[in-house]
Amino acid sequence: MSLVRRCSRTACGRPAVATLTYVYADSTAVLGPLATYAEPHCYDLCAEHSERLTAPRGWEVVRLSDGSAPSRPSGDDLEALANAVREAARPPERRAEAWGAPRKESGGAPGQGGPATGETRRGHLRVLRSPDS
Repeated sequence: MSLVRRCSRTACGRPAVATLTYVYADSTAVLGPLATYAEPHCYDLCAEHSERLTAPRGWEVVRLSDGSAPSRPSGDDLEALANAVREAARPPERRAEAWGAPRKESGGAPGQGGPATGETRRGHLRVLRSPDS
């Protein structure tokens, strides 16, 4: 049975997602990923309290990322994804036209994707048609 560690803030019962440690010699508060084990003199914080964390005047807050959390997609990523979904939703004859192929399903160059392989590609995204379609 695994126990969920809770936020150290008084009256907050939300699950902890980050650990706060103080480096008094450097006047620094370090907020990082949730520590593997609960350590004395460290504080586990929920998402809300870790986002709102402030330090005393003259102190610096260092926020460390563990890299495992998904980064927020950029506008370019979201636009490319939307374009790939729109392309996959087009009727096959319109997809062929978008690839510069004639109206009949004559296909594109080998390895380039397109109507012959059932692959639609836009930028770094690729949408594969279901074998059933």
